[in-house]
Amino acid sequence: MKLGFHVGYWGSGPTPGALEAVLKAEELGFDSVWTAEAYGSDAFTPLAWYGAATSRIRLGTNIVQMAARTPTATAMSAMTLDHLSGGRMVLGLGASGPQVVEGWYGQPYPKPLARTREYVDIVRQVIAREAPVTLDGDHFQLPLKGGAGLGKPLKPTVHPLRKEIPIHLAAEGPKNVALSAEIGDGWLPLFFSPKSNAFYKAALEEGFAREGARHTFETFEVPCSIPVLVHDDVEEAASWIKPSLALYIGGMGAKSVNFHHDVFARLGYEDVADKVQELYLAGRKDEATAAIPTSLVEDTSLIGPAAKIRDELQAWEETVVTQLLLRGDAATLTKIADALG
Repeated sequence: MKLGFHVGYWGSGPTPGALEAVLKAEELGFDSVWTAEAYGSDAFTPLAWYGAATSRIRLGTNIVQMAARTPTATAMSAMTLDHLSGGRMVLGLGASGPQVVEGWYGQPYPKPLARTREYVDIVRQVIAREAPVTLDGDHFQLPLKGGAGLGKPLKPTVHPLRKEIPIHLAAEGPKNVALSAEIGDGWLPLFFSPKSNAFYKAALEEGFAREGARHTFETFEVPCSIPVLVHDDVEEAASWIKPSLALYIGGMGAKSVNFHHDVFARLGYEDVADKVQELYLAGRKDEATAAIPTSLVEDTSLIGPAAKIRDELQAWEETVVTQLLLRGDAATLTKIADALG
């Protein structure tokens, strides 16, 4: 199983020590580095900055939110960065959720799977540069119908370095996971657990079995972001992760539509997820954090002494996951890499 480094998105400002950690990841032989975006820092700009300072490590977005850009704009950024990095770009895309899509980007959220299918189609057309880009879809039309009536199909002026840039889809629900296996080159899970492997494996198999699917398990990538903390005290290590889990389970989405909440409900923590959401939305964030059991953290993370982590890693190696995406500063990455062997 390969290792990658997930920088994530900024908080109130640039992540301290991020570039140093990226350089350490490349020095340690990590396969990839990934950036993200929500409604603050963007994913492409930091990735270009890290790419300029590195020479080998692959550069991925985990994720670019589709509502933030038209598909042609996303393809332009990906193709540009692929040239600048010498072919190291991996384009991770995600639909996000209705609160961000409609509240921040002012775009409609309904039918995200159909929207994703059309979006990926256009991105691939741009990068391939085999013909003027056209699509008469329900969500995207190129040329646009109506308007001035003067639009015409265009090809990108830039010739691609590669005819295909790998496209990974972020997904949590079974239908979206199956779609990633059908039309994507990889799947970007969040809050994965070895205990849920059979569920996700079945969803991926459904996608691989569809007509026109691009891959099988043998050629498909599953880079998984996972908290790894090497610490003698398991409870203390879990306490550092619980606030982030409370945020996602309780506050990253509306009460009626929160995909992160649903992941933990499927994992067997429905009562916990409901309680965390209720407390968090009521503004009782500390209580929401305290309501998360350490067992939930251990199911979706690797925490504790190095020997414990190495023992539990075996379960991850038997899943569909092909790469673990770690977080932390340069010293932490070194410590984790040593612990994982």
